[in-house]
This record gives sequence, C-alpha cells and structure tokens, in this order.
Amino acid sequence: MSTNTRVAFAIGRAAGNAVTRNRLRRRLRAILATAELPSGLLLVGAGPAATELTFDTLRQRVDGLVDAIKQRVPA
Repeated sequence: MSTNTRVAFAIGRAAGNAVTRNRLRRRLRAILATAELPSGLLLVGAGPAATELTFDTLRQRVDGLVDAIKQRVPA
C-alpha cells in the first residue's frame, strides 16, 4: 500500500457481532497491506456475505476491486 493511501472500513452490524466484524476488518487490512493502491482515500465496505468467504476467495475479490480502481485512476 502506498504511504499516501488511507483506508477506512464500513462494516455494518448486519455482518455479525463485533468479533466477526473485527475479524473481517483484520482480514481486509492484511490483504490491502500487500496491495499496490494508488494514492488517496479509500473506503472499503463489506456486507454479511463477506464473512462467509475463505481468505483466498476474499483476496481474489479484493484484488479484482483493486485492479478496477487502478484502471479508473490516472497514473
């Protein structure tokens, strides 16, 4: 992750109790820590379905979103 990138997470109560939401937030943070994100602000939202995904599946989906962001943001 770029040093000029700031990430916030929006994970609602529908995703589960606090333990479940925090686990999902930690998983997302670990995935994004290794991603090459463009500089700027990023808000990551996740719904209840994200808690059911394996780490590898979650990584694949996040990587797809990161690729989509890179295509939209000028270099």
